[in-house]
Formats: sequence, structure tokens, C-alpha cells
Amino acid sequence: MPTITSDMLNDIRDKFAQVDHCPVQGSRVFFENAGGALTLNAVVESAQRYAAIPDNQGRDNPGSHELVRVINKAKADMRAMMNASTGQFFVGESGTELLFRLIMNACLGVASDGIVLGSTVEHPATRSACGRWSKISNKTHVMIPHDDAKGLVTAADYARHVTADTRVATILHTSPVTGMGMDVSAISAVIRAVAPDCFIIVDGIQHAAHGMIDIDAYDVDGYVISPYKMFSRHGYGLAWISDRLTALPHDSLSGGPEGNWEMGTRDTGAYAALSEVADYLEWLGGQVSGETDRRGKFVAAGKAIHAHEKTLTDAMIHGTGNLPGLADMDKVHIIGGVENAAREGLVSVYVDGVASADVVTSLNEQGIRTHLRKADHYSGNILDPLGLDGCVRVSTCHYNSVHEVAKFLTVMKDISA
Repeated sequence: MPTITSDMLNDIRDKFAQVDHCPVQGSRVFFENAGGALTLNAVVESAQRYAAIPDNQGRDNPGSHELVRVINKAKADMRAMMNASTGQFFVGESGTELLFRLIMNACLGVASDGIVLGSTVEHPATRSACGRWSKISNKTHVMIPHDDAKGLVTAADYARHVTADTRVATILHTSPVTGMGMDVSAISAVIRAVAPDCFIIVDGIQHAAHGMIDIDAYDVDGYVISPYKMFSRHGYGLAWISDRLTALPHDSLSGGPEGNWEMGTRDTGAYAALSEVADYLEWLGGQVSGETDRRGKFVAAGKAIHAHEKTLTDAMIHGTGNLPGLADMDKVHIIGGVENAAREGLVSVYVDGVASADVVTSLNEQGIRTHLRKADHYSGNILDPLGLDGCVRVSTCHYNSVHEVAKFLTVMKDISA
């Protein structure tokens, strides 16, 4: 298994901006990665460089030609990084906006009857889009109940609900509240077995930073990420769509290129930032393995990231050194259970007798950045069935260290006492 050593971790941390400090707060541990990962220094530099360029694409001048080259390179980099041999990549306003667009066009592009299938574990981006566009396209929106205790939904759950008239289906790759990953390939397979022509769209926003993406293995029609959660910057989303989803009727300029899903002038800097992410993951894969093939390096990087984050969450749950873990603190409860193989770099907890908002505040006062998830339109689907009005989300990434986990546990020991 590719492994991130302590020496490698120092090199990794050197590549990220504000890895251990906030320009407002000062020194801090960043365990709010699910809200937005740290940004690569290369992305920060790239953003500044491209923000200064006045040229647009599609003009006959050297500056414009270079912008087109950068965009085409980024799309090729995404094809290699996410292992997509067919289909196309394009950017949009945000991951949420792109999920709405893909689901809208899928619902409107198929027969005006049948089922739009999803699950209750999903983020409101897919749940809301399916709710809206299933009604407009005269379909029934069916949501599969997730396992409250484990914080996930399985292929077997989908198998019990999928029918031959399922026209569109959505899958959440990883929950930003429970931190649990779904088996996308297995879920897709049970859908295809019953409804082979169903359009399957995946919300990969939370998963993207925590392991490899393998679109060819998923047999789906859409996959969306938010680059700011994958070491890039805010302000855009990235979608991949299959050839058959590309061919559906969609908003585009009359007389424009066939199959074009991009709206208006693209931000070349957004594409350039994606190439910086790909270059970083390729570098990481070469550090943790002897792979020479580019795809092999991406796979090795994904495995090393997943393994390192498991080390971090295991330390968080079971303790490190002489510090007790969250599971050993009597008043602390872990959402999704103590032992859950589906966990991807995230632990959500609540403390008996202490409001989750107060836990977040206390941690922040000690320089530990976490996040309050409330039982609102974002997280109520997870928290309401558990009878909770909130929880503390502690989200790690592969540049975090066990030493940072120890700082967190020290503060949590006092809070829970």
C-alpha cells in the first residue's frame, strides 16, 4: 500500500497555502477540509497570473491561442486524473449549479413518466434538483432511506427500489456530514441490471479530495466535483458527462458547436488550476510509489491519501500516545459508528450536555478549526432522524498530521470532561 511518510508529509505541507495558520486567527489546525480544502500554492500563483490576462479564447493572436491550449490541456489532464476515456469535461458556476443542470437535462430528455431515484443521504444539491425537475417532467421522485446508524446507503438498498421505469438516478459518492463513502460501481451495476438506459449522475464533490476517481469503472453518465474542495480555488465547478448525456437537448447558442455544454467565455485560470491539481497528484503518486505510468501515479496517490486519512481518523477515534480517543470519552458520540469501513477522512460527533455550537467555539478558541453542522436544509436529512439539532464535523485531509490530531484530542478531553 502506498504510504505517506513523515518526511513526505513535510514536503506535502510545503505545497499548500496557510497549512498551519490563518491570516486572521493566527496559528491554527485546519480540520474543516470538508468545507473547502487547503489551496495549493501553485494554484494561488496561477490564479494571480491568469487574472491579469485581458485576452479571450477564439481570437487569432498568440495570447488567445495559448489560452485555448491551456484549456485543452486541462481537459486532457482531467481525463487522465479521473480515468474517463469518453465523454467531455466542462466548467460551470459551481458544483451545485452543475448538478442542477445535469439532472434537469436528464429529466427533460427522457420519456415524461417513470421514476427519478435517489436517497435520503444525499446533499440537497441532488435532492432539490430531483424534486424540482421530476415534477416538471411528470415523474415520481423516490428517495431510498439511508441507514441512520451507519450514515450511508448501499447497492442492496438501491436494488430494492430500482424499477424498469427508472429514468434518472443520483448517487452521492461521499457524505459531507457522516463522511461515509458509497460504492458507486456496485450501485450503478444494480441500477443498470434493471434499468439499463437510466441516466446516472454522481455527486462526487465530497469524495474528490479523499481518494482516486475512476469514471470508466463507474458506468455512469455524469460526475460533478467542486474544485475548491480538491486543492483548487472557489468560483467554479467541474462536470464530466457521457456521450449519451452530451447528446441530449440542452441550453446552447443557436448555430453553435454540436454537443457544447459550456456557457459563454470560460475562465482559463479555472482550467489552469485544474492542471495544477493534476500535476500535484501525479507528483504525490511518484513520491509514494515506483509507478512510472501517469494513471498509475494517480491511483497510487489516491491509495496513499485514503490510507493516511484512515490513520488520522483511527487516531482521532481510538487515541494516540497517552491521549484517549473520541470513542473512549464517555460523553462523546460518533455519528456513523466507531467502526465503519466506509469512512473517508471525516468524523462527526456530539457531546452530551454541551451544545455542538459551543464545542466548535471552544475548539476554535484553542486554534482547532472545525465546523458546526445544524439540522437545517443542508444536514437535517442526517441529523433529524438521530434527534440531533447539530453536530461537530471534524474533517481531515492527507496534509494533516497525527500531531494535529493529538492537539484536537487534548482539547476534546477537557470539553467532554
